[in-house]
Amino acid sequence: MITVKIINKSHHPMPQYSTASSAGMDLRACIESPIVLKPLQRTLVPTGLYIALPEGYEAQVRPRSGLALKHGVTVLNTPGTIDADYRGEVGVILINLGQEDFVINDGERIAQMVIARYEQAELLAVEVLDETERGSGGFGHSGVK
Repeated sequence: MITVKIINKSHHPMPQYSTASSAGMDLRACIESPIVLKPLQRTLVPTGLYIALPEGYEAQVRPRSGLALKHGVTVLNTPGTIDADYRGEVGVILINLGQEDFVINDGERIAQMVIARYEQAELLAVEVLDETERGSGGFGHSGVK
């Protein structure tokens, strides 16, 4: 387990894991008045949270499955990445892919945040890549089974 420093300027509880095996913590809207998200409209929803991640970690902002299934509301740039050196407010870009207006209320759980380790890569320029069985096949090249 790692420690992540957090400032909570909202009046909502700190993000927490719902169960012992949960990968993500719910993020809540921290807004002064409800936001009406019309179909195909997107908006940045503030959370009132500020975090300091350890070097080598990122926070991934992901959709909540219930909002996606029931209302067609999802995180637009999923997963959104919060870098270890970012110190601004955590915001969530939501989009309404549903057919009806969706109202976001203060304190509503709008996304989940997953803390993940990452590594930076050193890129090595070459003229030829190693051969593999798959090769350049992609985008459904294996057919439907």
